Amino acid sequence: MGSTLMATTSILLCSGLAAVISSTYSVKKPLNDTVYGAHGEFMVALKYVTLLTIFLFSFLCHSLSIRFINQVNILINSPQDDTSLVTTAYIAELLEKGYVLNTIGNRLFYAALPLLLWIFGPVLVFLCSVTMVPVLYNLDFVFNGNGGSVSKGKTVNGNDQSIEFV
Repeated sequence: MGSTLMATTSILLCSGLAAVISSTYSVKKPLNDTVYGAHGEFMVALKYVTLLTIFLFSFLCHSLSIRFINQVNILINSPQDDTSLVTTAYIAELLEKGYVLNTIGNRLFYAALPLLLWIFGPVLVFLCSVTMVPVLYNLDFVFNGNGGSVSKGKTVNGNDQSIEFV
């Protein structure tokens, strides 16, 4: 469901950006020139095309993630034979590909948020980037109760830096 929501959001933002890019009225200066940042014709086009490209790649990653996870949902119910090409390792590999693509799509979407504010100037980009660093850090690392952190299947103890695989 998360991949479907993010894919839908990405393609809606792409449609909105495409409508702004191809509009007949002039969107050359979204704010007046008192805000720092380049608002020339080339820079505005570069900003919109960069955003459109990132949102399209995010949509592609989420769509492929949906495809892999749906394939896993079908294959997980197939009977296991010795002669079958569908093995548990193959199904686990497809599931991992689906989740990796979902993570990449989310990262692209999150990276596009500061770039979306880039249209209005560099100050908002800086503030959004500073805010996104702790948010993404908390998404990457989960802290357990004894002071260590769990990251990507490993437990790192804060005292002696030993690594235990979970």
